[in-house]
Amino acid sequence: MEFNQLLSTIINNNQLHARWLNTLSLMENTGARKISASEDPETVTYIILKHAAEEHRHAFYLKKQIEKIKNGDCPTYSNDYLIAPKSSKYYLNQLDVDVCRYLKKGLGLKGRELRFAAYLLVTYAIEVRADELYPVYQDELDKASSKINVKSIILEEEGHLEEMINQLKTFSPDWEFHANKAVEMETHLFTQWVDQLSVEVTKAN
Repeated sequence: MEFNQLLSTIINNNQLHARWLNTLSLMENTGARKISASEDPETVTYIILKHAAEEHRHAFYLKKQIEKIKNGDCPTYSNDYLIAPKSSKYYLNQLDVDVCRYLKKGLGLKGRELRFAAYLLVTYAIEVRADELYPVYQDELDKASSKINVKSIILEEEGHLEEMINQLKTFSPDWEFHANKAVEMETHLFTQWVDQLSVEVTKAN
């Protein structure tokens, strides 16, 4: 199922739409916690703190949007309130593992340097994806005249991507090469995730 069609199907089913928003909230929250976990207690920067705070706010905002859906209550991130829960929980964690493996093997990084480099590359790849996913979702929301909107998230994610590029330029003169590797890893995992979403949405519909 094409991604636009998948989103349209989700939006037109209240239960699926609530679980979709909850799934996005879970993933934003996972990203925020990973950013916080990568922080060095002494050298953490304003940008990293800002980014973690905004990702947490996105998780909250998406959760709050569920209230606009009739009978769409999703009180927790337990599997019953998510779409493709295993894949959704696996996605970002696996990307982190894959990027860390790449950095250890390719650049010999470890410890503090490894955590910071992984934060840069994983977050960059996710921001590239967010810059594609949220506008498509908003377009489908507009078509359906939905009360839900993610315009504020779109604006902040655009800023995040610019911030990540600036940090990556400082990190390495070869930042684009490494960033593209992370994007390749993310694309593979995203494709798997969408496949799982499609299977579950088709069954539910």
